[in-house]
Amino acid sequence: MASSLGITQDGLKAALRIKEDYRKGEPLCVPGERARILLPEYLMNHNLDLRDFDDPLPLAMVATRDPEAPMALAAATRMSPLGPKSRLIGGLFQVMGESTRHDIVRRCVEMITANAFSPEMIAEVRRQASRVIINTREEFTLALRQNLQSLLEGSIAPRQFVREFFDLTEAGNLRNEIRKKLVLSLLLSPNIRPSIKFLLLENFQRMPNTVRLGIIGAVLKAEPSRHLDMIKEELRWIVTQERPIPTGGKAN
Repeated sequence: MASSLGITQDGLKAALRIKEDYRKGEPLCVPGERARILLPEYLMNHNLDLRDFDDPLPLAMVATRDPEAPMALAAATRMSPLGPKSRLIGGLFQVMGESTRHDIVRRCVEMITANAFSPEMIAEVRRQASRVIINTREEFTLALRQNLQSLLEGSIAPRQFVREFFDLTEAGNLRNEIRKKLVLSLLLSPNIRPSIKFLLLENFQRMPNTVRLGIIGAVLKAEPSRHLDMIKEELRWIVTQERPIPTGGKAN
């Protein structure tokens, strides 16, 4: 139910769900689509209906709690036009700027509030935020390529490579299709040692469900080989572990 102050009950519930996702370390998903990761570009697109996420509370939660600056910046940018709608939202926006962990978000909030939420300043901050998001993703993509080259040259330890691979893909907010292609290229490559592939599978749960399903389907359809057959067996085991047990304990 909507409030005259611009805060809704559904928005409050959405903010609490977001807080819980952060606590569990789970990626935020598009409302109503748990298989689709929420990207900064979606938050920047005001023509995209994000349902309860368009309430000031969930946007403020993302802007203050998200560990990655592009997501926090996109949330603050999406929230900025709501500031003039009520003194409460304007105050919430200012507190959000003071509470965020990201300096770039704090500076953007200060610019907008110092200019009394003028449409011109909001538009300028929006343009700057778009550039930051694009540049950040390019930086993470370059770092992934450099790490892969270091792995092939033997100048980075396998476990460090895998840890940084997942950290970079998550921090870079890469699209699901790109994540799937990256992991598949590693799992199917004859130049990557099997031990590294098994390290990737140890972190399989860190990927969204749709990405995992796409990887499993593609690997199981791949041409057999001695090393790949071991990967296929490991994936089959993962599938059996994730499959819910039917009521009554009877297997299908």
